[in-house]
Amino acid sequence: MSERKIAVVGGGSIGVAFALVFARAGHPVAVFEPESGRREAITAELTAKLQSLAEGGLLEGTGEAIAARVRLEADLPAAVAGAALVQECVPERLEIKQQLFAELGEATGPDTVLASSSSAIPASQTGEGLAAADRILVAHPGNPPFLLPVIELAPSPVTRPAVVAAAHRIYAGAGMSPVTVAREVEGFLFNRLQGAVLREAYALVRDGVATVEDIDTVMRDGLGRRWAFMGPFETADLNTRGGIASHAQKMGPAYERMGVERGQHDPWTPGLVTEVERQRRALLPLEQWEDRVAWRDRQLQRVAAALRPDDA
Repeated sequence: MSERKIAVVGGGSIGVAFALVFARAGHPVAVFEPESGRREAITAELTAKLQSLAEGGLLEGTGEAIAARVRLEADLPAAVAGAALVQECVPERLEIKQQLFAELGEATGPDTVLASSSSAIPASQTGEGLAAADRILVAHPGNPPFLLPVIELAPSPVTRPAVVAAAHRIYAGAGMSPVTVAREVEGFLFNRLQGAVLREAYALVRDGVATVEDIDTVMRDGLGRRWAFMGPFETADLNTRGGIASHAQKMGPAYERMGVERGQHDPWTPGLVTEVERQRRALLPLEQWEDRVAWRDRQLQRVAAALRPDDA
C-alpha cells in the first residue's frame, strides 16, 4: 500500500502537510502547483516541518529520505497519472473545485480516489454533473494533518462504496484516523462539534458569565485534557458509575434546560440514550468499567506530565 503513488493538487499549507503525511508513510508523492514561486517555497517548508518533527521524536527514518519521496509538478496530468488517490487542496470556491474535478476525472483512471480537502463544500456539489462523480468524496482533515490524524470521509449519495473503502485503507495505512460521515451535513463532524463549543463560548462572553481567558482556561486545563485522548461519549460514560445511561438519567434534564436556554431543544430521548448506551457497551462492557477508569487516570497523569512547565 505504501508504495502506491499519491497526488496532491495545490501546494499551499494543507497541500504541503498532506505531502508530508503520505511521504512519511512511504508513498511516492507528486505535488501539483502551477505557480513557480510557490513551487520553490514548498521544499523549504517541507524540510522545516520534517526537522521540527525529528526534533520532537516523531519521525521514523530521516527527513532527507522522506523529502526525497516528494516530487513537484507543474503539469496536472503528469502529477496525477497512476495515482491511487488524488488529494485536492485548492481554495474553498465551488467553481474552482468543479472545474478541477472535471479535469481530474479525465486525467485519472476509473479506480482513482478523488478526495477534496473541503471543510464546507459537500462532494455532491463538487461532483454535480461530472462523469467521475462516483469517485469523488470529501476527505476533510484536522489542521495540520501531520499532527492531527483524524480525517473525515464524507461521500456523496453517488460515491461508490468501494471508493470510500479504498480511501479508508489508504488514509489508515498512512497513519491517519479515518471516520465516515454517514450522510452529507454542513460542517461534517469536526466543525459541527467545534462550532457547538464556540457558539456557547461566545454566548457566555456576551452574557457576562465569564471572560475569554477564563473560558479558554476551562477548556485547556479541564475538558481539553480529557479530550486529548477520549471523546465526549467516553468521557460521560466514565464519569458516572453505571455508565452513560446513568449519566444521561442524572444529567440529561440539566443539559436539556441549558439547550432550551439557547433556543435549542434536542432532548436525549429514551430511544436515543438506549442507542448510545448500546454502542458504548459494545465498546466497553460494564464489567470492564473500573479498569477503563483507571486507564483514564493514567492517561491524565501522562498529559499532566507532558504539560508540566520546563522550569517546574
